[in-house]
Amino acid sequence: MADVENKEDLVEDGKNKMNVKCKFCSSKILDKKSANYITQEMALPLMQQDNNRKEGEIQNETVSEFYHVENMYTFENIGFTHTVDNYKYLSCADCDAGPVGYYDMNTKQSYVALSRIVHS
Repeated sequence: MADVENKEDLVEDGKNKMNVKCKFCSSKILDKKSANYITQEMALPLMQQDNNRKEGEIQNETVSEFYHVENMYTFENIGFTHTVDNYKYLSCADCDAGPVGYYDMNTKQSYVALSRIVHS
């Protein structure tokens, strides 16, 4: 679960219990009860890369808790990157913070990482 919050406080009947917002600018990303909670592992680029990394190196972390969004039009506010290895990364459309999740080009499904957003 996200370090700060308990899953029981965030998920009800398998869906997000509260609105999902950007942790940097508080822009709403998803309405409450609009996405399904799932667990799966995915390596996502860190939101803030270390300035001392090798040139061209992308630092990743493995994330295992997501909100699964079946239709991209469910989002209130989201940005999509260019395609990288058959994925598009999701970012806040207002402040460009991200990636907050990813969009799978094969399945046309989106996944928002619980550890990269806040609830309200």
